[in-house]
Amino acid sequence: MSNNDIMKKLRVALKFTDDDIIKVLALVDFRITKTELGAIFRKEEHPNYKPCGDQILRNFLNGLIIYKRGVKE
Repeated sequence: MSNNDIMKKLRVALKFTDDDIIKVLALVDFRITKTELGAIFRKEEHPNYKPCGDQILRNFLNGLIIYKRGVKE
């Protein structure tokens, strides 16, 4: 399973929009545009497809922890 698949499944499971994902990434000071994010959710055959790197997935998961639990004291 690729990082793109993981991001897609998390997006559906959490019922997140692009804006929600951008907000979660902003919690860990990671900036991404809607265009870049949209490229991650495209099919591999699409010309604008972009593989989701480990850094994006890692930052999303770290931001998700802060989003769900709050900032660690």
